[in-house]
Amino acid sequence: MPLSSTVKWLFLIAGLLTLSTCGADLGIEPAPTLVLPGAITPSPELADLNPAPTSTSAPLPRLTPTPGATSTPTASSTPTPTLTPTHTVTPVPTETPMPQHPLSIEYMRQQTYPGSEISIEKTLEPGANYDRYIASYLSEGLRIYALLTIPRGQRPDGGWPVILFNHGYIPPAQYRTTERYVAYVDAIARNGYIVFRSDYRGHGDSEGQSANGYASAAYTVDVLNAVEAIKAFPDADPARIGMWGHSMGGGITLRIMITTSDVRAGVIWAGTVASYETLFARRWNGGGGGDSLLPAIDPASSRWQWLPEMLEVHGSPEENPAFYASISPNAYLFDLSGPIQLHHGTADSSVPVAYSEMLATQIQAVGKPVELFTYQGDNHNISGSFRRAMTRSIRFFDEYVKGVDGE
Repeated sequence: MPLSSTVKWLFLIAGLLTLSTCGADLGIEPAPTLVLPGAITPSPELADLNPAPTSTSAPLPRLTPTPGATSTPTASSTPTPTLTPTHTVTPVPTETPMPQHPLSIEYMRQQTYPGSEISIEKTLEPGANYDRYIASYLSEGLRIYALLTIPRGQRPDGGWPVILFNHGYIPPAQYRTTERYVAYVDAIARNGYIVFRSDYRGHGDSEGQSANGYASAAYTVDVLNAVEAIKAFPDADPARIGMWGHSMGGGITLRIMITTSDVRAGVIWAGTVASYETLFARRWNGGGGGDSLLPAIDPASSRWQWLPEMLEVHGSPEENPAFYASISPNAYLFDLSGPIQLHHGTADSSVPVAYSEMLATQIQAVGKPVELFTYQGDNHNISGSFRRAMTRSIRFFDEYVKGVDGE
């Protein structure tokens, strides 16, 4: 018996209702909810990871979502994302910087050189118009002895101008405070200057072990402490300090004048003032320009043992230029504390005249004042032209240390 139209419609409606209640099982997804940009409000934890930049610190980098992070919806119409880490971040260790070499210019500038009160140890025979003493002061806990001269007469307001005198290499066992450089000290002292000539550690009666002026900062440290000691000396004017150096002492003078600002001018005779690259090349190969031929060194000799040792530890200047630049005053000439005057004999068989010539060119290149005098056929001590060289040196000190008015 055929069904009526009403009954057919009732069966059709019932089937549709059954399908609608089984939609989830058939994999039909509900339509997504539209979330407008900016509608998600970060949780407090995420906000703390991205603070607003301030005027005193650079902004931190914005957080980049980790791959695999999911956003779990909540019943709220504005869902809050939850960060799900996928791995633990292990900090990458930073490389520990190598300690600076004691000869490094930056290292030396960071140190303190307090010196000490100068003690008069012995009174010597006076000079023409000045008194002479053996004095002492402290350097790194060592008692360092020195020759001290003080002009006689009316002390100027502020004190006498000072020349710190840096002697060249003399075998420590042969060194005597009152020997060598007698005429040099006398010429400076009789022209109205206090002269303070340190006996580097291990020399004369000075305490400590002798070192090497090219591979150790020890002698430079002794003179830096002498600078501070003389600044506090009652008869000295701390604002008028110059420095004279010969040979190795010339290298010490140059190093000090780019380490401290206390030295107003420097005079260097036959100074070992070349870069380490030039120093190594000249010493290994011999030669030296001018009228002389430097003999190649004997690396086994105690005086030059530092050279192969430094090469073994740090490599050559060609292999490790950054290191040798860091310990070379020549790389810091823009920081010179005052003008430099250079003197050199062309027949010097100990230190080539080319060293002074190169330094003069380097100082000119950075726009600093420098004077260079060469003496044809003269030796390491400039003994053949001593009077002329010393007259020029005194004139230079009078202008830049004592003052142009000659007070």
